[in-house]
Amino acid sequence: MSRTVYELQQRRQLLGRQVADNLEFLMGSISTKGPKRPGHNLTQKVNGVTRTRHIRVQDLDKVRVMIARHKTLKQLIRKIADLNWKILIRQSE
Repeated sequence: MSRTVYELQQRRQLLGRQVADNLEFLMGSISTKGPKRPGHNLTQKVNGVTRTRHIRVQDLDKVRVMIARHKTLKQLIRKIADLNWKILIRQSE
């Protein structure tokens, strides 16, 4: 299905709004402290160095949601990049 530049731009704006709706995010993964120490950490790489932050029990569910938002953002950015390419090609025709 061939779309016009205008339709592609409208789709890009919609994706941009979805990006804005997901900006409360965290990068990294949740890890446990180990069998002898109950609790959870947020683990992430920063400039090639692993950084670990303690997650309070009451924040664990929110941290999970925020990590999921990061995955959503990556998918949205990929879709926007594809749309930008299609727009670029259509504008050159």
